[in-house]
Formats: sequence, structure tokens, C-alpha cells
Amino acid sequence: MSTSEKTVHKGIGFCATGLVSNICDVDVPADKSKVTRIRPYRFDSTGPMDCLHPWQIKVGDKVLEPGTKTTLTPIQLAYKKRIYSKNRILYPMKRVDWDPKGDRHPETRGVSGYERISWDEALEIITDEIHRIVTEYGVSSIYAQADGHGEAKILHGTHGCQTRLLSQIGKGDYAFQCRQADSWEGWYWGAKHIWGMDPFGNTCKQTNLAKDVAEHSDALLMWGGDPETTPNGWGSQMPVRLEYFFTECGVKQIHIAPDCNYSNAAHADKWIPVLPNTDAAMQLAIAYVWLTEGTYDEEYLRTHAIGFENWAFYVMGGEDGIPKTPKWAEARCGVPSYTIKALARYWAKHRVSIGHCNGGSYIRAAFSHEPARLEVALLGMQGLGQPGCNQILFTDFALFSSKEVNIFPGGEEIPNVGGAYRGREDIWRENQIPKTMVPQGLKGEPIEWYSHLACGLPRDDQFTGPSSSRSRVTPASR
Repeated sequence: MSTSEKTVHKGIGFCATGLVSNICDVDVPADKSKVTRIRPYRFDSTGPMDCLHPWQIKVGDKVLEPGTKTTLTPIQLAYKKRIYSKNRILYPMKRVDWDPKGDRHPETRGVSGYERISWDEALEIITDEIHRIVTEYGVSSIYAQADGHGEAKILHGTHGCQTRLLSQIGKGDYAFQCRQADSWEGWYWGAKHIWGMDPFGNTCKQTNLAKDVAEHSDALLMWGGDPETTPNGWGSQMPVRLEYFFTECGVKQIHIAPDCNYSNAAHADKWIPVLPNTDAAMQLAIAYVWLTEGTYDEEYLRTHAIGFENWAFYVMGGEDGIPKTPKWAEARCGVPSYTIKALARYWAKHRVSIGHCNGGSYIRAAFSHEPARLEVALLGMQGLGQPGCNQILFTDFALFSSKEVNIFPGGEEIPNVGGAYRGREDIWRENQIPKTMVPQGLKGEPIEWYSHLACGLPRDDQFTGPSSSRSRVTPASR
């Protein structure tokens, strides 16, 4: 970098709240007129790495460590192209036939063109509309899509600007979108009810699992994840390095996914394609093989589980008269019965951990609570928690600032700019509407649901309600 340039440390990603693994150095001229380059942030830029007490995992002669710089993904490195893209909207625009004080022509949405307006005119339109809606319908008829990820960076946090603004109007009781924990829906609605694990539903006890898998697992079953691409939007490439490290340590990788994604192509010793949203059938068939061949950990289940007899009764067909055989599963999931049997038998004879990038589509589809809780049942049948037999997450390291949700040892010193973070308004609000019910709300239909539907709440909350609302989101507020 030349002396005429200045370096700014930025978190560049889809959810760069505070300071996370996608922090980078952005070089700009002294007059800050343009971005010159984007490069990884170097941890040793202010002193020797020893001062940060970096962690290290050693397995035999193989070593994994964080390195001296952030492992940026292609999305962060290409951010400059986004800034200067010809498709970027640089100023306010409105539809040519839309008159906020006259005919709005909703029928031409997506058809009519746009014209540029001044910032003053845009500000006047927004303030007039907010005033009109609050006067006619109340502030609760303004619906803020402010839950979840947002690219607002450090100062305001995700969606911080709009929520702070709306909180200053009246009692601040605007309607808040809640997205039903859809980053880990299956874990939230399904897995929680078989093994607890509040607040997320997938395993919250992740401490040092990277070392455990590398040392003790014979195989990693990557179920529905793609560490090569999934973390790109907001994380780093550390999950990719971890996959290579496991291979170097002799851990076989068996990947299950409908598509041969990048991780499957680059890392899988065996890829098992399964029809979308049919994993539950395959899981039941694996359990059937273990039950009929007596290859599960009976002693563990006697001391660590309750209700196993009911589970076995269902798998063997006691409830509906249909044994969940590999042949039965093959017709549903598309995986040959001999492949299911081979996987079940290998798993029963080896120490196997299951890996996820939170879960991906595996736990975000319809009825995703089924594969989520069935996975926990399978882990239990093979002695969950024993060395090399766990569920390991390749994303969300230290989620919600939890030290237990981190598969790495973690450094003693972690650079951050938390003092500058102002965040957003509290997302746990009484006046909220589920995202999936917005169409009903716009049509003025009554809405009813259970729970506050927010990520991170304990499972008891799922039984609160029913909450109801005659739409606070009216067509007049659009």
C-alpha cells in the first residue's frame, strides 16, 4: 500500500454484525474517492501473533491453526465490483405513473418504468406516507421486515436503521416480521423435542469437536451441507480448510445430498445422492438395519435415553403395519437398498460423526422437523457423545457469542470493534406477524399462530399462544 492510501477495516458480508470472520482491509486513497483494493486482514499487522495466543490443533504430524490472516471468500474479495456495478441504484427512483397524492396505479407494478427523483422528494414521500398510515391505521399497521440477517455493517447492525426509526413513532409498536427460525427450522421445531439443546436445536455443545473428529472419528457423514460455498456470504473459508484437515488425518468423508455440490466433488470419498426432502425414509431404514441386526448401543440407550421402545416399535412397523426396510425407503428416497444397508453396517462398526453447515435445505424444507429429530435418534443409537461420535457444525462458530458453540479451541484474544456497535431494536416483540402469514395479513384475513417464532427462544415458548391478529398489515399501508 502506498503512503497516499488509507486502510479501513471492514466486515464485508451478508451479516457483518460487529466484527466477524469476514473482516478485511479496504484500501482507499487519501481523499476516500474510491476503493483501490480489498485484501485479507492480517492479525499480525499490529504485532507478533504470539500476543494473540492463537490456538492450534495437532493430530500426529498434522496441524491446523487459524493462520495470520482472515480467509476471505470470493464474495468478499469481489465486493469492489459490486460497489461499482452499473446495475447498482445510486439515487432514489419511483415509478413514472405512481403519484403518492393521486393515482398509484398498482396494476402496472413490474411493467411501468422508473424515473429519478431528488433525495428531498424521496424523504418527503417517505415521511408523508408514514404520517398518513400512522394517522389512519396506527403505527402497528407498519410492517418491518427486520428479522434475521441484514447487510448493515458495524454501526447500526442488521436492519438497525428502520427499527430505530419506527421505535420513535408513537409507542414504537410497529408490526415486526418473524421468520420462524428458518435458518435452522428443523432443529428448532423437531430436534429440540428429542434432545433439548436450547436455544438452537442442533448441538450447542461444540467445544473442541474439530479435534475430537480428527482424532477419533473414522468417518464424517456430511449430511446436506456444502462447506465450500455455504459460508461464503458471511463467514470465511475456514470450514474448507477443516475438510482438508480431516482428510489429511485419515477421516473418511461420506456426503449425502441431492446434488453433487462443490464439497461433495472436492472432498467426498463417497457421495450418496438422495431425492430432495426424503432423508427421513433413509434414516428410518438405517435404524431398521441396526434393530434387526442388533448393531446398536443398547447399554447406552438404557442409561442415556427414555422412550426407545416406542421408537423401535414404529421403525419395525408396529404402529402402521409397515416395517421401514431399506427396500421400503428405496422407493421413497431413491437410494438403492444395498447402499442403505452398506452405510448402516459401516456406521455400526465405526466411529462416525455427522457434519452440517447448520443444516441447509435438509432442515429448511417442509416437514424438516422429521429428518432433524431422526438424526438425533440415529446418533443416540450409536452412543452420541462418545469420542468420535458427535454432531459437528461447520458454520456459526461462537453463535450468539456462546463459547460452547465453537468447534475450535478459540483464541485468548479476539480483535473486535464491539465498542462501536449500536445494533438494532430488540427483536423479541409482542406485536409480530410470521413471515409465512404475510399474504393472509395483506388480504385482511385473521391470523393465528403459536410461539414467538424467534430464533434463540427456549422450546417452552413453542407452546405459548395461540397468538392472533386481524391483520395489522393492511393493503392501505403498501
